[in-house]
Amino acid sequence: MYTFNSRIRYSEIDRSGELTLESLIDYFQDCSTFQTQDGPASMEYLRDKGIVWVLSSWQIDVNRYPKLCEDVVIGTVPYDMRGAIGYRNFFMDTKDGERLAIANSIWTLVDIEKGFPSRITDEILMAYPLEPKLDMKYEGRKIEISEEDERFWGEEIQVKQHNLDTNNHVNNGQYVRIAMDCLPKRDLKIVAMRAEYKKQSRLGDVLCPVVIMSKKDDNDKYTVSLNGEDGKPVCVVELITA
Repeated sequence: MYTFNSRIRYSEIDRSGELTLESLIDYFQDCSTFQTQDGPASMEYLRDKGIVWVLSSWQIDVNRYPKLCEDVVIGTVPYDMRGAIGYRNFFMDTKDGERLAIANSIWTLVDIEKGFPSRITDEILMAYPLEPKLDMKYEGRKIEISEEDERFWGEEIQVKQHNLDTNNHVNNGQYVRIAMDCLPKRDLKIVAMRAEYKKQSRLGDVLCPVVIMSKKDDNDKYTVSLNGEDGKPVCVVELITA
């Protein structure tokens, strides 16, 4: 288990003074990056090998969003690696051990030049000691889109420089930000999120959002399909509101 401590900053909160979902995702991504940079399979190692980790799916469940200046512990638990696929949990706790949020993620190691999955190396196996996966209700990786539910089409979005990461692709968290901006109200309280990443977007690409509204148990569910100009999904984000 890899952890680091932090304190909720003003730049990370919403109008209610609580951490935003986007900032929570940033914390989780930072946590995995910190572990990676501790080696031996750092980002520099991956670059030299011509390989990169690509996120295939997120599942995040939020029990409570921490407030401004609240002390938190962020952690990650790699729990399985097979072939080219890596599985890891994330969590955010208070310093007293209250579980604020928990997540599951699936990653694919990809050969940059060939664009195909690449087998996990011994150095990568050494970098991420495996532990038992965390206790949570695991949802499927695939997000189903119903043709019967109410839907509307959002405005087209062109990928800008600030949407990109070090791989010159749209950052995983940026897709979620874009999807949340497509909701009918921006201040909806998100208690669960899933994202399925289907292909990469680059600078100048155009995303065409379709928002499907439905129910999950007693909660409202918004499924945002961020499609390419060809109409095929690039990323599908499911947002459950309180």
